[in-house]
Order: sequence, then C-alpha cells, then structure tokens
Amino acid sequence: MAKLEIVIFDAFSETEMAGRPCDVYEDHIRHARTAEELGYRYYFFIEHQNAPFAYISAASVYLAALARETTALRFGPMVYQLPMHHPIRLAQDAAMVDQLSHGRLEFGLGYGIHQHEFLRWRLPFSERRAMGLEALDIIMRAWTEDTVTYDGEYWSFDEALPKPKPYQTPHPPIWVGAHSATSLDYAAEHNFHVAQNIDVDEVVAEKFAYFRNKWAEHHHPGPAPKTMVARHVHVAESDQLAREEAEPYLREGFFGRRGFEIIGSTRIGWGDDPRGTGGERTPDIVERGRVFQEMAKSYEFSIDNGLALVGSPDTVARLLEEQQKRVGYDVFCCQHQMGDMPRDLALKSLRLCGEQVLPTFA
Repeated sequence: MAKLEIVIFDAFSETEMAGRPCDVYEDHIRHARTAEELGYRYYFFIEHQNAPFAYISAASVYLAALARETTALRFGPMVYQLPMHHPIRLAQDAAMVDQLSHGRLEFGLGYGIHQHEFLRWRLPFSERRAMGLEALDIIMRAWTEDTVTYDGEYWSFDEALPKPKPYQTPHPPIWVGAHSATSLDYAAEHNFHVAQNIDVDEVVAEKFAYFRNKWAEHHHPGPAPKTMVARHVHVAESDQLAREEAEPYLREGFFGRRGFEIIGSTRIGWGDDPRGTGGERTPDIVERGRVFQEMAKSYEFSIDNGLALVGSPDTVARLLEEQQKRVGYDVFCCQHQMGDMPRDLALKSLRLCGEQVLPTFA
C-alpha cells in the first residue's frame, strides 16, 4: 500500500452557527483535539470573506487558539484568501501562529473563485491572481529578510520591519490551491505543495500528473512536493445507513442549501454574472460549474466520480485505497461535515473513520 496521510478538513454549517459562535468555535477546537488523538495528521479549513460558510474569517486568530489546545496536530487554512489581506500583517500573524505552535503551521494560498466576495470589499475580481502573487512575494520577504522595501502595483513599503520570523526555517510549508494549469505551473516552479477539492477523480489525476512532470522540469532537490485531495467522507455502521445519513446533505453541494439562499437574497447577490464568476469562462470554470450542478442532481454522480466516499469503515477504506491508486495523491483530506448535516452525524463519522479506517493506512 502506498504511503498516505489522512487529515481533517473542517467546515462550519449555517445551521450550527445559528447559536452562539463562541460555543461553536469551542466545539470545533475540542473535536480537533479528538482528531489529533485518533491519529489525523493535519487539520485544515478554508478561509473566505463574504461567503456563506466564512465563519473562520480571521484564520490566524482561530489558529492561535487551536495552537494552545493541541500538541502535535499540524494545521492551517486551505487556503488564506491572499487578495483580502495586508501582506505584511498576514506574514506577521502567520509567523506568530508558527511560533505559538512551535512550528506546526501549514500555509495555504489561494485567491477566490466568486466575484461577489470581491465586489463587497470593492476589490478588482479580475486582478485577484496578480494581487495574490504580489502579496505572497511580500510575505516571503517578510519571513526571510530583516527589512522590506517594496514598490508594487498594490502595496508599497519603505523599510518595513516585520516581526517575528516564523519558527520553521526558512518558512512554513506552502500549499497552493491549484486548479488551473497556470497555478500548477506556478507551484511546480516554486516547489510548493498542491491541493485540490472540486474536480472529479479523472481530472485530478491528470492535473497531478501534469504537476509532477512540470516539477521535474525544474530539477528541484527532492523530496517532491505533496499532492492532496479533499473529499466529503461519511462513515457509518453499514453501507446502507451511511447512504441514508449522507445523501440529503451531499446533494446540497459544497456550500449547503442555506448558504446559497443567504447570498442569493442579498442586494449584490452572486454578482453581475449568474455563474458568480464575473463573466470568466475558462475550461476549469466551466468544468467546476458542471460538477456543482451534477452534485445537486445526483448522489450517484458524487460517488461514481470520487467526490464523496460513503459507507462502512471497510467500504471507505477500500474506496480510499482504490482512489489513491487511481488519482495518485499523498494526503487525503476528510470533510466529514457535509453542508447542513447535524454535527453529531459528522462527529460520528470522524470517530469511526479515525478508529477503524486510519489504522488501515498507518
């Protein structure tokens, strides 16, 4: 069996956040400790602004609390939404988290896929990648140089004195949320890890193979960067029960039914494009839209294309082993929280997976 690290991708539902957020955050941190005890290696979540699931809107604040409650778990946002951040401030916040955790931060970078998130802060959606690349350039300088003097398109600094430096040298591991060939090329050039969460298995396999070939062309010293895929996972006592528990929530899609309703009811809505992408129609965007639509139509689509692994512990372990061989990843990220699924069902899945699936890959 190929080496595989199994990790957690945490999510917050609109339903549970109807209560007091402080209680919900405490609950998730408590269950991050449970995941650590069960043997999950990493704990990830996504940062978005102005999004229906954006309840870790200040990722570094949450991570600082998580750092004090765990001892071995590696963690980070997958991803920080870079265009939404002041880069020196983000560099310092992330470095402080890395220090407080004694070097357990994983730094994920991304830009965003929905126009409305940018419209609400009056940021140029079409320039998000350029903003993100400039932000990361500044962050890397802030982590590795004593002073930062920079005259960019979006940010300028004159002998800034960023403190502290990260605990890890020269900096925390960097992950790219990569869907396009441009992002995969960028990650390969800079020797960064890559992560995927939307494409069907066949497409992910093609993209990871492309990334490995591009990485080899740069002749970086080894080891090779890691590849990670995040999928919905639900484990129950039997295959039938697992499907009964997961199907209604899996068909809500990535954002949950209430999430779509919340954004759709606002004045700005999803922006000036019904697809929410500001009129952009790259092959990746078209394919992503197809996946979202098919997930909402059919439970079988998610299962047949590897977007969700559902079943008893034995079934999920088998599906996971088959998928790893088919797709070729090093890290598998379990998202047990599916949309508005009740928290107790998601936690039952987390525990069953930790107790009866993870040992298969130890």
